[in-house]
Amino acid sequence: MKNWLNRRIAQPLVSLLRQGISPDRLALCVAIGVVVGNIPILGISTILCTAIALAFRLNLPAIQIVQAAMAPTQILLIIPFVRQGEWILRVPPQPVSIKEGLALMAQGAGYAVVALWDSILHAGFAWILIAPFAVFSLHKLLTPFFARAAAQMK
Repeated sequence: MKNWLNRRIAQPLVSLLRQGISPDRLALCVAIGVVVGNIPILGISTILCTAIALAFRLNLPAIQIVQAAMAPTQILLIIPFVRQGEWILRVPPQPVSIKEGLALMAQGAGYAVVALWDSILHAGFAWILIAPFAVFSLHKLLTPFFARAAAQMK
């Protein structure tokens, strides 16, 4: 696993530093990739990352590498985001589980969206509130790390 992470994520990001991307911009790309990669609405993270990268002239490969790596955590964070959204909006918890969600998906994506619409909205609302702070925090944490990496390469 460590070898895979190094080969598929770390090395491509280090390669981007060698090609001249600034540590600050790389940290921003990684932060956005992590946060958008964990959006609790399946199927939109790739499109959203592409739109953000193009709109703000960020490095698309960097964002997409990180966003794709977030798939396992995206699945794990769906229910916590649903619960957070329910708590923020003060609505009663809906019976949602991964097992039930997968059973609904087996009946078709459209059917699952209709059946889980309220939960999707609650999760999306919680993510929208958390995302800007998460991007800001990750960007601030990662910038010195990438700056040290860039300095070691010189």
